[in-house]
Amino acid sequence: MAEDKTKKETTAKKPAAKKTAANKKPAEAKASAPKKDAAPKAAKKAPSGKTLTVTQIGSPIGRQSDQRATLVGLGLNKMHRTRTLEDTPSVRGMIRKVSHLVKVEDAA
Repeated sequence: MAEDKTKKETTAKKPAAKKTAANKKPAEAKASAPKKDAAPKAAKKAPSGKTLTVTQIGSPIGRQSDQRATLVGLGLNKMHRTRTLEDTPSVRGMIRKVSHLVKVEDAA
């Protein structure tokens, strides 16, 4: 009999754990810890060598999503914005893809 009471008392003493925000470990502590491998952000370099000036003249509304993404990749996302970019094959390919939406000038 004494053993039954002891078992009941020990099980009765443990309250059911409530799932609340206070009981959970904060994920913020992990996120706010500084990363050991984090390098300082590199400063933007001025384009060296040949450059191109690209101006957006067409709207991406109603276009394919990859064309909009290409404009964002070129640094253009609003009408009549201008960017000066390095003249590289990858930039030339992006310009070719959205040639109907941009105007290109050689800034050499």
